[in-house]
Amino acid sequence: MITSQLRGRGSKPIPITKIAKVFLQNPHKLTPISPPTQSHQNPCAPLSHTQNPLWVSQSCDYSTHSSKFPEYEMPSVTWGVVQGRKEKLVSRVIICDYLKSIGIVPDELENLELPSTVDVMRERVEFLQKLGLSIDDINEYPLMLGCSVRKNMIPVLAYLEKIGIQRSKLGEFVKNYPQVLHASVVVELVPVIKFLRGLDVEKLDIGYVLQKYPELLGYKLEGTMSTSVAYLVSIGVTPRDIGPMVTQYPYLLGMRVGTVIKPFVDYLVSLGLPKKILARMLEKRAYLLGYDLEETIKPNVDCLVAFGIRREALASIVAQYPQILGQPLKAKMSSQQFFFSMKLKIDPEGFARVIEKMPQIVSLHQHVIMKPVEFLLGRGIPSEDVAKMVVRCPQLVALRVELMKNSYYFFKSEMGRPVKELVEFPEYFTYSLESRIKPRYQRLQSKGIRCSLKWFLNCSDQRFEERLQGEYIETEISGPSFCMGGKLELPGVGNEMVSDGEDESDDEILYRRTVSL
Repeated sequence: MITSQLRGRGSKPIPITKIAKVFLQNPHKLTPISPPTQSHQNPCAPLSHTQNPLWVSQSCDYSTHSSKFPEYEMPSVTWGVVQGRKEKLVSRVIICDYLKSIGIVPDELENLELPSTVDVMRERVEFLQKLGLSIDDINEYPLMLGCSVRKNMIPVLAYLEKIGIQRSKLGEFVKNYPQVLHASVVVELVPVIKFLRGLDVEKLDIGYVLQKYPELLGYKLEGTMSTSVAYLVSIGVTPRDIGPMVTQYPYLLGMRVGTVIKPFVDYLVSLGLPKKILARMLEKRAYLLGYDLEETIKPNVDCLVAFGIRREALASIVAQYPQILGQPLKAKMSSQQFFFSMKLKIDPEGFARVIEKMPQIVSLHQHVIMKPVEFLLGRGIPSEDVAKMVVRCPQLVALRVELMKNSYYFFKSEMGRPVKELVEFPEYFTYSLESRIKPRYQRLQSKGIRCSLKWFLNCSDQRFEERLQGEYIETEISGPSFCMGGKLELPGVGNEMVSDGEDESDDEILYRRTVSL
């Protein structure tokens, strides 16, 4: 004799002898026992717990308690009656008709297990709409309707909010990556967050990283993410810099080494760029990995060669201005070459030498270039000499005119030298007047030494002291080159200096040209 009972909280035991009898007569089909007065027009109509002994009370001990996530309004329990095949088909038709009535196309739900009643489906749709998703958003990924509000949606959303994604942005997050609703918090989401923290991604940046690239939550730790990190470290990227790189450009964790990262590295190394330099570049600008090798990088390198850039200078250009690899270079080079030819009287060969020394010029606005040029022309320097000065020292076109004025007036009033010396050594304008030109010139005056601008400016402080102590002025010969003077800030404010499309803040900083000892 069967003695099992169903018990509701606060209610008397309910014998299920009649249920067992039906089950033993036909074990393959168990349908709800309805009273004679129950209407058969809607086999999915919900029954109260007094009418249907298989109905599980919302207050049962094994139901999910709403107190676990008090910040969300908990829905009713989504369990329904135990249905047979016929009843399931009827319920599916009713649910599909409801979805069609509100504009959702249910075609992709054909093989999906749907809830037993239309009320449960309505509850899911309304919950998603409260998050901020529209009917069109649901149609983009209708499989999200297969997720239980209580068992799937609320635990996932509560965890996403916990790790730093604002509640107001949860809807946008689900819209961008609806597959997250199917994920298990413990099995799938938590390990990914621990992996990111292990890469030194700051806890406060986790939400930002996931909003930027939510698909990270779908990757396996032992797959693409681990191999991409291992390869970057193998080429010289410092492990402690991986975290900042991921924060800046999280997409690198989804890039395959064999098809994306390694071909990118191998090609740049083939141009003559050392791996150590390349590693430093990627540490500061991880987004370089996002440039398409075949569609963008190789065509841009070919474009540089076509405009007269020497192949041996390509590595130096990339090291000075890595962003040049991802720009619409052909259009920019054509525009700047025409401008240099018409306004500055610099021929294509001279323009190529300018780009080799200062590749950032491809992104400078032409009105910015003209300000220093107009200043030099206004000092009575012939246009031909100004062109020679720009070719020799392209950094002139990025200088602030106010600083050039101060240096020029000191040159004329205090030093009393001919303008010809500026034409021969235009780098004079790139040195600080207060920290280098004045102090060194005063030392020369105290010793009664007469020398060229290059002799006393283009050397380190130690070398300058050695020259002052010498009994003769050595001959100026070409020696090793180095980048002196540090960073040079462009004139103007914000994006006024560079062309449209340059949104990196580093674009506002140019490095001074390489000069000889």
